[in-house]
Amino acid sequence: MAEFTALFGPAGNSESFSAMGYRKTLQVPEYLEKMGLDAFEYQCGRGVNISQEKAAEFGAACREKGIYVSLHAPYYISLSGVEESKRLNSINYILQAARAVNAMGGERIVVHSGSCSKISREEALALAMDTMGLAQKALDDEGLSNIHICPEVMGKINQLGTLEEVLSLCSIDERIIPCVDFGHLNSRTFGSLKTAEDFGRVLDTIENSLGRERMQRFHIHFSKIQYTLNGGEKCHLTFADREYGPEFEPLAEELAKRGAAPVVICESAGTQAEDAALMKAIWKNVKEV
Repeated sequence: MAEFTALFGPAGNSESFSAMGYRKTLQVPEYLEKMGLDAFEYQCGRGVNISQEKAAEFGAACREKGIYVSLHAPYYISLSGVEESKRLNSINYILQAARAVNAMGGERIVVHSGSCSKISREEALALAMDTMGLAQKALDDEGLSNIHICPEVMGKINQLGTLEEVLSLCSIDERIIPCVDFGHLNSRTFGSLKTAEDFGRVLDTIENSLGRERMQRFHIHFSKIQYTLNGGEKCHLTFADREYGPEFEPLAEELAKRGAAPVVICESAGTQAEDAALMKAIWKNVKEV
């Protein structure tokens, strides 16, 4: 990632990918270039099902178009699982994700922390901290110390993954980078992210916990999300929605003020590339002011 250059792209493919006549994964970089984007998060939510050869081929195609690649690890990873065998097996899934993104020439994998519905948040976090430490050691032992695990801020109340919990997981090793999903954070705090000051407090919290360097290069997921007052996140929306937030402009202002250079991945429902392009345009306008 170029220093002090924010990168923007989608999580997976927008509906317009196939509507524009594209069919193959190897065509993604060409599509992203056409959309004016420079990042892509490869989706392995249902499992890492890409071979090393195909991953390398995809990565080469992305590099040719200047696309920065990250990867979303399987959803069923649970760092806080109460069943020991399942919890420790999450380390294998993290390794699979790391091998794939490494073959692509990428360096970041986004990981869900797990649930805390059956145990206290404190117990869940303690388990997740242990698993994260073991996962980092497993990466190092396999020669994948260049890969950054990015634990994600989650949107449902019964999920482990408040901002503070994610920052605690990141405290285990300086290579661990937070994935702050601002749509999720807004959902689990019932619409708290409205003004530049609201976003500024989040960035200050990251910097005070992890230092300026990690705040400047952290990983972002962004989308508007419908939420409920008893459960948090309900469903992802598009930027066309006017009822739910958050809005990107105030965050862009605060990021620019701090000289941040995050990777910004859009998770809108079906328009993620288009909305990523809109965020990039907003970012350019803010940087020019």
